[in-house]
Amino acid sequence: MKLKNMETQSDDSGSQDNIPLEIVQENTIERAPSPPHYFDDNDSGSGSGREYTGVFEGPEKTLEVVFRKEGTEGLPTIFPVPVGGVNGTTAEAASTRNVGLRRLGRDDLDQICARARCTILSSVSNNYIDAYVLSESSLFVYPYMVVLKTCGTTTLLRCIAILIDLGHKLGLEIDWVGYSRKNFNYPGDQAFPHQSFHQELDYLYSHRNLCDRLDGSGYTLGPVTADHWFVFVADHTIRSKSLEIDTDRVLNIMMFDIDEDVSSLFYYNNYDTIEGESKDDEIKRISKQQSYKSGINDLCPGSIIDARAFEPCGYSMNAILFRSYSTIHITPESGSSYVSFETNQKVASYKSLISNVIRTFRPKRFVMTLMADDLGLQQVKENPLMGSGIESQIVVSTQTGKGNCGTRDQKMLYKRSTCASIKVEDDCCCMMGNWVLKTDVSPEQIRASKIRGVSLG
Repeated sequence: MKLKNMETQSDDSGSQDNIPLEIVQENTIERAPSPPHYFDDNDSGSGSGREYTGVFEGPEKTLEVVFRKEGTEGLPTIFPVPVGGVNGTTAEAASTRNVGLRRLGRDDLDQICARARCTILSSVSNNYIDAYVLSESSLFVYPYMVVLKTCGTTTLLRCIAILIDLGHKLGLEIDWVGYSRKNFNYPGDQAFPHQSFHQELDYLYSHRNLCDRLDGSGYTLGPVTADHWFVFVADHTIRSKSLEIDTDRVLNIMMFDIDEDVSSLFYYNNYDTIEGESKDDEIKRISKQQSYKSGINDLCPGSIIDARAFEPCGYSMNAILFRSYSTIHITPESGSSYVSFETNQKVASYKSLISNVIRTFRPKRFVMTLMADDLGLQQVKENPLMGSGIESQIVVSTQTGKGNCGTRDQKMLYKRSTCASIKVEDDCCCMMGNWVLKTDVSPEQIRASKIRGVSLG
């Protein structure tokens, strides 16, 4: 549903604090328009979020900003390809590390993150992308694109103004902006401008540094009384239909109530300390142990992986392979356990990837979203978001139980409860679905689902 200029759309504001997994609707029928924000967000990094209470807002806010060279309006956005090819190691290939936004210095990136109330902890790079693990999720920098994901009570949208200014200094201008998030579990904890989707839209429309350049629209996908997805898109791009590299798609799997045995792997104190080991080395060691014990490393074969374990609990990981990224963020606390997996990999089928991710974390329910342009969506041959009936079910096989009888296989059947899709800004397709673990199905029903072609991974 398009939200621009809507006055009665339900949102997730107005909730009482610390009420998990509930959607609280706005009670007002009319709302006064927000005044213009006559400031430049210079103080947005000040202050801090609420005191940690044992629960955490896991679902992330995601911002994607694409740039083009100034004066090239109407021309397709083309990302540079190293002369050395995909695996090129020549001087020409290495030179793409200093193209466009990748020329930004660490001080610039720190300034961007400060606006969102987060900091850079570590980074990895290849010929195409720089990936940063943050105190609150992840940052990815391409020559002409920035992807920033932040969780908790961060103020992500306050990064846009400085991104525009820094891009202008590099001779770049806005080409495409996408902002999205799931409804919050604890909306009352959020800071301005994230206290409701209405407020986020008002901020984008009325901020003096943004309104002339971000003439986009907001949308809601999914039931407002259950898990749903908010999306804002402003598109000024004319794509080249002949370039495969000009397609785009992002898959996000947001998992809730993950298996307790899996959750326990991400508590820092469950790992031994080594006398004489430095704190940095301890964090690196425990981060690797968590990655291997959980099976996360197997989800991104061949990738450069940058993992981070947090105290007292929590985990973040970025993985980069050529032009694609994958990222995982884990909040294991009982009562608010959450895992997200996001990737922009260009694959013909997501079935095995989805099965592997779900098998790794064994959630009781999950929300899956896919944002893609028309051509990118056409290249996806298998996708549970597009199926119906049994074809939309997901069955995974896990090994459980150890003892005299060894391990045994257990089948887990997830049924899609809701699905929504919308096409926005000419060629941007947004899809969202909810899946729930079914515990009242017989082995015969699961076998029937398998026969009908559901991926078992």
